[in-house]
Amino acid sequence: APRHTSPTAAERAHMLAAVGYPTLDALIDATVPAHIRLDNALTLPAALGESAALAELREIAAQNKVFRSFIGQGYYDTLVPPVIQRTILENPAWYTPYTPYQAEVSQGRLEALLNYQTLVTDLTGLDIANASLLDEGTAAAEAMMLCHRMKDADGGVFFVSARCHAQTIDLVKTRAEPLGITVQVGDHTALDPAAVAGLFGLLVQYPDTTGDIHDFADLFARAHAVGALCVVATDLLALTLLRPPGEFGADVAVGSAQRFGVPFGFGGPHAGFFATRDSFKRQMPGRLIGVSKDAQGNPALRLSLGTREQHIRRDKATSNICTAQVLLAVMASMYAVYHGPAGLRRIATRIHGLTTLLAAALRRAGATVNTAPVFDTLTIGNVSAARVHANAEARKINLRVIDAHTVGLSLDEAVTEAELRTVLACFSESAELTPVSGSDAIGHWSLGIGHSLGAFARQSGYLAARVFNSHHTEHEMLRYIKRLEAKDISLCHSMVSLGSCTMKLNAAAEMFPVSWPEFAKLHPFAPADQTRGYQRLARELEAWLCEITGFAAISLQPNAGSQGEYAGLLAIRAYHAARGEGHRDICLIPTSAHGTNPASAVMCGFTVVPVACDALGNIDLADLRAKADAHASRLAALMITYPSTHGVFESSILDITALIHARGGQVYMDGANLNAQVGL
Repeated sequence: APRHTSPTAAERAHMLAAVGYPTLDALIDATVPAHIRLDNALTLPAALGESAALAELREIAAQNKVFRSFIGQGYYDTLVPPVIQRTILENPAWYTPYTPYQAEVSQGRLEALLNYQTLVTDLTGLDIANASLLDEGTAAAEAMMLCHRMKDADGGVFFVSARCHAQTIDLVKTRAEPLGITVQVGDHTALDPAAVAGLFGLLVQYPDTTGDIHDFADLFARAHAVGALCVVATDLLALTLLRPPGEFGADVAVGSAQRFGVPFGFGGPHAGFFATRDSFKRQMPGRLIGVSKDAQGNPALRLSLGTREQHIRRDKATSNICTAQVLLAVMASMYAVYHGPAGLRRIATRIHGLTTLLAAALRRAGATVNTAPVFDTLTIGNVSAARVHANAEARKINLRVIDAHTVGLSLDEAVTEAELRTVLACFSESAELTPVSGSDAIGHWSLGIGHSLGAFARQSGYLAARVFNSHHTEHEMLRYIKRLEAKDISLCHSMVSLGSCTMKLNAAAEMFPVSWPEFAKLHPFAPADQTRGYQRLARELEAWLCEITGFAAISLQPNAGSQGEYAGLLAIRAYHAARGEGHRDICLIPTSAHGTNPASAVMCGFTVVPVACDALGNIDLADLRAKADAHASRLAALMITYPSTHGVFESSILDITALIHARGGQVYMDGANLNAQVGL
């Protein structure tokens, strides 16, 4: 602990004297109400020093098995440029700053995020992009909500192609259900938009989860004719070769930037992206970087159109998104800067060429393979899937499980010719790969791209901005990163005095394991027997958090505080429904609460009723009682941050929770300030 918290004994004494208390215990006694103090110490394992903790983490990591994964489904192995790994991912100047809400101390990250937006708009062929979102599934759900807002009607139908990634379909369904939106999953080739009453939007995957590339121009034209908007979930690397969605009628493009230099990480974190047309910009979710001027008239970057966001619009915000994987979006943007348009196209061309080569060899071996054009993914039929997977497991390879006679695989930039031969041997020991080696083969594949992709081949350029065509050597990249780094404030420079969300330390010892291959190289859909280390981490963390919070169960699924709010409120909603009280839809929220609270409540289908607070941010008990009484029959929840947003432990907290429970409601406690009460 002394390594992680810097005040000395003398400094602590000085601070205590300034606030008028002789000891830290005396300050805590005066601050934390006695009736909520813990009666007993927490039952947790003894603390470990850094070296001992890292040694234990090594033991846990060793329980994971790192197989070569070609499972795909939105997650692909990637080669993280060492200069980016060392100077961004492993650099506290980039991983300790607060999310860039204060433009004055975030100009470096804002420039990197502006590059991210440019990367996304150029590759998708759309007008404007945000920076960024939590993942592809979340981005797809946000796109559905944009379509719904533009239709300006309750309920309605959102069509989702069955060829989208399964996790995306599930997340869209989750977001739709509380709002009365019907999600219709089906074959997009059989969809007649005019025959679907209430259709306000549709989602397709390009290329789809089986690998096929489809022409959506006619479908989109027919959807637009009935007033529906069209969303494309897509792959940025594929778009370096494929016609961009903006050119065939897409209104929104979403996806993940994971394969731009961000490891699997067993599923995250990875930055999502969201691009749309200029006419829809005020309905976009999340952060938008804009070019402006400072007080001296010099070019500067700022957050634009902030009135869309939760910290201003609260229950009328376009989304509850707050922090949004900035570090990972920065990594992806730097990957594009480092490789440039020519380098990205070369990577994509090699992947596509090897995929084409493998498909031909599999056909010769008697398997059936996609007949439509593909980029990097094959669906292989007429095989014994059990035998293929057994052969693959023996070679420490993971392929996609589909059914008894079908196997899927996706290639990536890390694939080698030797690995390709090994993959082929999983299907047929006698099959041969046409010899490939050297730059001549890559050049040959490049010449064949237009033929193999046909009308889908991209003709338009991208990434013409100078920044994507200047920093292609390590020293040039290093200097560019350091120039941006110097413009920001992080824990390298000072404390970050922006509130409770910044009162956290990502210590170097805690960040080390992030880069270990045993944690970084695991695909999220790897078989369970390969992920025992991750399972142990989750199991132990869940037990510790249950002990710390006093709850019976914990979910580690939400990957942001805003999503934790959403998950918690959905649990409350489901609790009421399970008891036959699904009509409860009123959520009481103090006016001092963080803006994500009302935004999350609206996403759950709740109606927000604000509760007054006094000048110190304390809940007005009389107003709370009046609102709770007025809505008792429909009261679903109260959201409260404890200690409050103003840093106060409200002494009436037990009375507040009892008041809500007596009227049939549940209490959601926002954990933004949880550090201030852990162990007390």
